[in-house]
Amino acid sequence: MKKLTPYFLGLASMCAIACQPQSDQKASDGKLSEAEIEARINEILPQLSIEEKSAMCHAQSKFSTPGVARLGIPELWWSDGPHGVRAEINWNDWGYAGWNNDSCTAFPALSALAATFNPDLAYIYGVALGEESRYRKKNVILGPGVNIYRTPLNGRNFEYMGEDPFLASTLVVPYIHGVQSTGTATSVKHYALNNQEDDRMGVNVQVSERALRELYLPAFKAAVVDGGAWTIMGSYNRYNNQHCCHNEILLMDILKKEWNFDGVVVSDWGGVHDTKEAARFGLDVEMGSFTNGLDAQLGNFSWDDYNLAKPYINAIKKGELPVADLDDKARRILRLNFRTNNGWGPGRMTCPDHMKTAHDVAQEAVTLLKNEGAVLPLDPAKKLTIAVIGENATRTLVKAGGSSELKPKYEIAPLDGIRNEFPNANIEYATGYTSGPAFYGFAPAPKEDQAKLKAEAVELAQKADLVIYVGGLNKNYQQDCEGGDRTAYELPFNQDALISALADVNKNMVVVLASGNAYSMPWIDKVPAVVQAWYLGSESGNVVAEVLCGKINPSGKLPFSFPVKLEDSAPHSFNDPMVYPGVDHQEIYKEDILVGYRWHDTKGIKPLFPFGFGLSYTTFDVKDIKVSNTASNINVSANIANTGNVNGAEVLQVYVGKVDSKVARAQKELKGFQKLAVNKGASANANISIPVESLKFYNEETKAWELEKGKYVVYVGTSSADILSTTEIEL
Repeated sequence: MKKLTPYFLGLASMCAIACQPQSDQKASDGKLSEAEIEARINEILPQLSIEEKSAMCHAQSKFSTPGVARLGIPELWWSDGPHGVRAEINWNDWGYAGWNNDSCTAFPALSALAATFNPDLAYIYGVALGEESRYRKKNVILGPGVNIYRTPLNGRNFEYMGEDPFLASTLVVPYIHGVQSTGTATSVKHYALNNQEDDRMGVNVQVSERALRELYLPAFKAAVVDGGAWTIMGSYNRYNNQHCCHNEILLMDILKKEWNFDGVVVSDWGGVHDTKEAARFGLDVEMGSFTNGLDAQLGNFSWDDYNLAKPYINAIKKGELPVADLDDKARRILRLNFRTNNGWGPGRMTCPDHMKTAHDVAQEAVTLLKNEGAVLPLDPAKKLTIAVIGENATRTLVKAGGSSELKPKYEIAPLDGIRNEFPNANIEYATGYTSGPAFYGFAPAPKEDQAKLKAEAVELAQKADLVIYVGGLNKNYQQDCEGGDRTAYELPFNQDALISALADVNKNMVVVLASGNAYSMPWIDKVPAVVQAWYLGSESGNVVAEVLCGKINPSGKLPFSFPVKLEDSAPHSFNDPMVYPGVDHQEIYKEDILVGYRWHDTKGIKPLFPFGFGLSYTTFDVKDIKVSNTASNINVSANIANTGNVNGAEVLQVYVGKVDSKVARAQKELKGFQKLAVNKGASANANISIPVESLKFYNEETKAWELEKGKYVVYVGTSSADILSTTEIEL
């Protein structure tokens, strides 16, 4: 057997030996081509022992997996998360290592990215995140998350891209392209049906194959087929009575065979439960076993006790499991290693470009929900007394929430941003309420006297010319936080009563709320202006203040519906615990394909704010809407004129519905959109082409996608409810 030189020299070596110019190498940039990588893998595999291949398949620390030192194959290093590179974690527990050089740029959460409706911005976001990951010498960043927003109680909705599979699919692809253009692999998560945090380790989701295919898998498919994602992360929950980290249908039949995924499937931390299933049903890398995903390692276990470690080796040697499966896992892991160690640059960290990216995403995400009487924007030149009230005006919103928590180089609080943008104002602050510290697994009660804080805030508001309330959720446990769902649809810590009391004493009030979820607004008729501020990261306070004073004209659109009350949301309408959150680890998605606006539109339930909704400081006139179709495409064009006094951006949205369908369908589904920036007094043309193929439904009887001939209605508008034109076409 030919003796081989080392194949890698480590993460920073740029594959100095493996990538030496040879006769089989054609890449002009010095990187190995995919064909060349496969040739190298074919050379390496026969050199590896069963033990060495198995070692690469499981963790050696909280966030790394072994290489093979004798062949120069480096370790792989993984890191949370989807909107920033997490601070360094200890080798064998979840404590932070205490480094002084691991601060990052905190980018807006992915729910905020979804609100931009801007694929170009998603790519720029991905590049910046990839560069920060690269600088920190990470092979894989654990994100993006594309689980569909099913219930507004889900603790991790803030990490995902909304309720619509087309929107999520459209944004995830450029995000992946951006990250992986830097040599950092994405790990698209959580595959699949991870739509709640309550009982996330045990719940068995029962969902129709049609709903699975039409709602819950399209963004994952786009990530693999169009995005070329290098890794996929399995989810904690079960589907078809198998855990999703070793699920034969999801991982083998669909992901690896049907979609031809050639990357690595990694478990969520603590998501592996069975050696033989993990070996046979598609898992490649096992992480975090003997934990529940959050706590320290459970019991007296070592890395060699992992399911894909000694138990796997012993089963192979006994003839109980085939070595061919192990070879496939090793091949995929080597492929990932070559892809992420292939002459890439060193990356960059917390640089001005990344700060600008964080700011640009944040400013396009902010969503104006109400602006009665054009209260906003405020005039920063006026000498006003402004009462800023609410804990989120000063609280950090990036250092909690679960595995996506960050250690930012800086984070501008809204109160500081407001003080900077309103230098002539007399600004006074009152907390109004407190929420207590953020913890995993339990929600400590606030220690402060809440009645006293409320009374102080009301007194301050009564004396002020203007009230700016800054509240919402804040990533405490059972709010927007991993490990537990919200316990109520209302704002926590009695904020609804506080907002109402403030409005009673001062009608000149702006409500700014941070969240990655919808919430009820029983006070909505009392306040003239409402701003949905999401979780905006490092630049949060600057962007909020710039929106309030008009430096930024908001252009965000809601990536999920805001029901009036919880019972208006599809899974909660049944008032059945089997539909949510499940009984005895069993849960039935009885709403089937009708999630979010599909439910509202089809059932005639008016939302508080519809999917795709968002106001502007300017006005737009959408005219000359034209719809035509060919055998392969539906083509929509329109002219969008900015008829107001400031520059702005509008999102034209195209929905399609089938007339007299032979199967149950939503009234309409988003099939195309385009965001256009239009200067005041100017106009721009929108052109949206929708492939007819995208109108297919999944036929459960034939196990195939099917296009119905006949009449369809094309809806053109600026939200799922604000429809400007309907056109019937024949296919």
